[in-house]
Amino acid sequence: MRIDCTCIYILPVTISDATPDLATSSGATTTPSTDQAWTPRLWGVLAVLCLVMFLDGLDVSMVGVALPSIGTELGLSTTSLQWIINGYVLGFGGLLLLGGRTADLLGRRRVFLIALTVFAIASLVGGLVDNGTLLIASRFVKGLAAAFTAPTAMSILTTTFKEGPARNRALSIFSVFGASGYSSGLILGGLLTSAGWRWTFLMPVPFAVLALVAGAVLIPRDRAADNGGHDIVGAATLVSGMLLAVYTVVSAPARGWADPLTLGSFALAAALLASFFVVENRVAHPLVRLSILRVGSIVRANLSIVALFGSYLSFQFMMTIFLQSVLGWSPLEMALGLLPAGIIVAFGSPFVGRLIDAFGTARMIIAALTSLSLGYLWFLFAGSDQPHYAVAILPSVLLLGVGFALGFTSIMAQATSGVDDSEQGLASGLVQTSAQVGAALVLALTTALVTAGSHTATGISGAGFHQFHSGLVLVTGVALLGLLITVSPLFRRVLNPA
Repeated sequence: MRIDCTCIYILPVTISDATPDLATSSGATTTPSTDQAWTPRLWGVLAVLCLVMFLDGLDVSMVGVALPSIGTELGLSTTSLQWIINGYVLGFGGLLLLGGRTADLLGRRRVFLIALTVFAIASLVGGLVDNGTLLIASRFVKGLAAAFTAPTAMSILTTTFKEGPARNRALSIFSVFGASGYSSGLILGGLLTSAGWRWTFLMPVPFAVLALVAGAVLIPRDRAADNGGHDIVGAATLVSGMLLAVYTVVSAPARGWADPLTLGSFALAAALLASFFVVENRVAHPLVRLSILRVGSIVRANLSIVALFGSYLSFQFMMTIFLQSVLGWSPLEMALGLLPAGIIVAFGSPFVGRLIDAFGTARMIIAALTSLSLGYLWFLFAGSDQPHYAVAILPSVLLLGVGFALGFTSIMAQATSGVDDSEQGLASGLVQTSAQVGAALVLALTTALVTAGSHTATGISGAGFHQFHSGLVLVTGVALLGLLITVSPLFRRVLNPA
């Protein structure tokens, strides 16, 4: 069950003074007040942004349904299959902050159109290749394109909608489009995979072309920034460090955790990631101003999104393999079985903004992570080699749908709350990067646990529920840890009432 990892974006862009108005053609401002009437052009731009979000949700869920079929036809192991997901996630998360900065420096419209073109081409290539390595490479390139497309598509979000009810409602609307794409992708993925998994890669192409044409017509031209620069070294150390860390975790079970090459790879990955923080403290135009991490609510939001996305994506990956490869469900049966989660998010997200207004973000995040934890715990104890859908699977699906619906918008609102408009891009991009990086690392660990001790070609042949038990324990622990971090301020207030 996946909505998150890549279907909903709140991303980093600093709006320059030269950005033209979306509500008029005069080029005055991009930040209309909450009582400003929106023109047809403004709604047209919003429709393009929502189409991009719908497209990504559609693409992600269809690919998830197709994983077992891809593995069978191309002879890919469970370890290799996770790279089809993680390749996209790492490409997206690694260059997300650089993508936002590039859009600001070179012009949002130009970057959007170029990156969306690459996105469409990568989708087409993914549906045509016959080699697992090329398929994974196409997913990585697609993630890189999304790292540039998404910031330009969503740059107006937190600067157009003022903090409070307007922004909360805007976040809810975008969540609906992501969830709708995901829900549609589940059904289409089941149908298309029955005809051939390649169609799940080719299906997004016409959507991308439509968004490309509409964006070229509707998105106003903007000027590049007069000054500024790229943090190429920071981006390179971040991406290379993450890729090496995930690769090492995934390959460690076969090579051995104490193998010198494994230990050396971990050390090098740690050095690269440490270098990233050193660079950010010294470079003139850093991807991340590290002092923003002194704000406790922002730090907790970033850790909460790791718990939300990391556990959710990993559980979806395990369920996809378990239901189809172990229980023998067809792609369509699996899609229908997991569909209730997407429906809950699609129809529940519009109301989350009102709940945030009434109860605050902290309480909503606590409720979300509690629901997620209960969903994982339920399947952990109720699951078996022959689980009854209504007893073991459906309750987990419903709890996870509620948890994601409540959690995503609430975490994004907390991550950008109290932040000046000039740093909204930094705060929102940081939390989205945390989501992608956290999801990649948790998925890598989950895959390592699921495949540990397996010596089959696929890593799942002849497996039963027990093969996934350790992975389920991990995702449950991740969700519970996120819950503990979220409630920690309450504990401090109880212990220190003064």
